[in-house]
Amino acid sequence: MEQKVFANRTLNLRKIKYIGFDMDHTLVRYKAVNFEKLTHQVALKKLIANYGYPKQIHSLPFDYERVIRGLVLDLKNGNLLKLNQFAGIRTSYHGQKKIDYNLQKRFYKSTYIDLADTDYAAIDTAFSVAAAHLFAQLVDLKEGECRDTLPSFKEMNNDIITCIDEAHSDGTLKDEVKNNLDHYIIREPEVAAGIERLKKHGKKVFVLTNSYFPYTKLLLDYTINPFLTKHKSWLDLFEIVITGSQKPRFFQDDLPFLRIDPKTGLMTNESKDLTHGVFQGGNAQTFTGQLGLSGEDILYIGDHIYGDVVRLKKDCNWRTGLVIEELDQEIETLKKAQPIDKEISNLMKEKEPLEREVLKIITKQKETGGEIDDERFQELQSQISDVDSKISENIIKHQSMFNPHWGEVMRIGNEESYFAGQVLRYACIYMPTLADFLKISPRSYLRGPRNTLPHEIFQ
Repeated sequence: MEQKVFANRTLNLRKIKYIGFDMDHTLVRYKAVNFEKLTHQVALKKLIANYGYPKQIHSLPFDYERVIRGLVLDLKNGNLLKLNQFAGIRTSYHGQKKIDYNLQKRFYKSTYIDLADTDYAAIDTAFSVAAAHLFAQLVDLKEGECRDTLPSFKEMNNDIITCIDEAHSDGTLKDEVKNNLDHYIIREPEVAAGIERLKKHGKKVFVLTNSYFPYTKLLLDYTINPFLTKHKSWLDLFEIVITGSQKPRFFQDDLPFLRIDPKTGLMTNESKDLTHGVFQGGNAQTFTGQLGLSGEDILYIGDHIYGDVVRLKKDCNWRTGLVIEELDQEIETLKKAQPIDKEISNLMKEKEPLEREVLKIITKQKETGGEIDDERFQELQSQISDVDSKISENIIKHQSMFNPHWGEVMRIGNEESYFAGQVLRYACIYMPTLADFLKISPRSYLRGPRNTLPHEIFQ
């Protein structure tokens, strides 16, 4: 059985006492294309009804591949950016139109951007795909037929986010999901079985989600209860369930806990007993203090790189796991692309000695003032050009196997993407699905790879 849990640093599961799960896109998987299409449609309707956007936007089509996780929106200029691990711009689109590399260099005087600047917004989760795609579509309309009827790029993004937030809070999205669970939600029997297995090994398990109790109950009743064999309900399975947690504020602020009566939904203040039950709100400091835990005792797994991993690691030092659903397809594609990668590697090995000889010829001429063997020099340049042409053809073949607009989620050319850089820095482990984690032994000792540093490569 292929293991799909990848470690960035050592994690001894034997020492973990509590394992917690986010719900949406982690404990409960969505049929992402269906849900994001619904979000796109709902946002369009609300933009027209609530903000007076032109009615023709209602016909805008949804294309899930136009946006990938890890991109950054330039809200001032209407651009979508893909960054490397150092926040350097490598690929950019204005709306849905690709920006030529030379134009990109002229437009962004510095190719590195400051993501603390409020003119930039990161696409951190699959829940952001519809919003970012709609933003790109409205940018195109603003530059064309709706130039005089649409607000600034930044205002458009604010309107989109407000409409989607409202759709979550007023029940527009949740009611549709409730009425068509099989269309939007994936049921995985192995998740319930895997969590019961954790408990056999003495692990305490909890849920920590921003969704409120009614929606949490709806989804866990549907995805967990039918597949339990040792427990009557998910309420018996999890020691603690924290809903409406307001992550990342849960990890940063001193918010109060409310205890929820699962039968009635009624809430009361709770500050003394957090060891078992269903709650709303709260904060990590009280949570760990009441349970007598240190950060190293807890592993928390979620799908939001900022809300579930970065802030958690910075503020609480829990152990962290990240679900990246895109990895499943990306891993399969990487396997298929191996012959192309090997060909590129062989061509690079063929090119390097040619470049070294050219460098030697030019260096000698500069230092001695002698004449260049022009015939040999031109021959080398021609050979390098031929190899470059073959490399370019193979790179194009490689890129065409991934997202047609943005390529791989975790890479951009030979570099790590900005998203991958965050994953490597803040996530102790990462995996395509929670089910992949639950397949490994709860007593596993996960080791991160030893990365080779440039000075350790001897030629």
